[in-house]
Amino acid sequence: MTTEWRFIKAFTAHFSRCDLRPGETVALLSEAQSRQALVETARLAAQSLGGRVFDVVVPTPSSTHAVPIRSTGASQALAGHPAVIAALAASDLVIDCTVEGLLHSPDLASVLGGGARVLMISNEHLEIFDRLPWDDDLPRRVQLGHDWLRAATTMHVTSAAGTDLTVQLAGAVTAGSTGLTAGPGSIAHWPGGLVLAFPAAGAVAGTLVLATGDMNLTFNSLIQSPVMLRIVDDHIERIEGEGADAILFESYLSAFGDRASYATSHVGWGMNQFARWDSAQLYDRRETWGTEARAFAGNFLYSTGANETAGRFTAGHFDLPMRNCTVSLDDRVVVANGKLAAELRP
Repeated sequence: MTTEWRFIKAFTAHFSRCDLRPGETVALLSEAQSRQALVETARLAAQSLGGRVFDVVVPTPSSTHAVPIRSTGASQALAGHPAVIAALAASDLVIDCTVEGLLHSPDLASVLGGGARVLMISNEHLEIFDRLPWDDDLPRRVQLGHDWLRAATTMHVTSAAGTDLTVQLAGAVTAGSTGLTAGPGSIAHWPGGLVLAFPAAGAVAGTLVLATGDMNLTFNSLIQSPVMLRIVDDHIERIEGEGADAILFESYLSAFGDRASYATSHVGWGMNQFARWDSAQLYDRRETWGTEARAFAGNFLYSTGANETAGRFTAGHFDLPMRNCTVSLDDRVVVANGKLAAELRP
């Protein structure tokens, strides 16, 4: 795929929203297996705004796991390289076009610590960035949802399919994803529109039912037959289901050989009213990393795997956007049967 003017315009507009100014030093970070159309579009857009762009290209590392790693947000491509990290940290803006992204990378803290702001461009088909319009009210609504989450003590999630999950929020790290960087030392990913919590250890218990039409974004596929997860002390203790989805779920997580792969990574809900849960079905699986599906308004997002707040680290990871759930924070309903509360809607 090659870039087009419409894609460059979309990137230029978003870089402007991230306050890219003429004369700023812009590091364009990519790796050998990066989507080159993304890299080229980002370069042209940043240059059009007067950014002093330079490329940092690193090798894509060899896989160290029995199964492919996909859509984790935890790129290993920097591999602690001191010269690369120093160059990124000294920049005003880092445009991250690595395959997995720096959001949960072990090198991110060093880059942000130098004062750089990082915009992670999700590894998506370029059409997605052109198709999803920007909503000037999204940051306000995400902030409101984040304020509610940060003030709450308990998240409770239910569904007609049988989900009944309780998350204790004491000690959780919370975040709101607007898609916009917020000055030196900040990171954002685009597309945005999420409110999330990384719970502390021992905080999650109950039943999670992945219903037909929910998504497994590691496989980039819709759930075809229900999967029931029994969660005790943060960890999936039982996986039940009669179809291939349950078999694949267990097979993939077991490939990592650690208990942390079965643990809760983060929980939250989508806020982007322009994102669609069904759009991923219209692309080949390698053309999208599923960020739009994570962000569609009213989904409940449950993720397994690494959670620094709980002191757990692993490469095993599932992001599971679920439809038609009800999400409550203490006595406040923020999502009712898959619909955002009125205060969170545009």
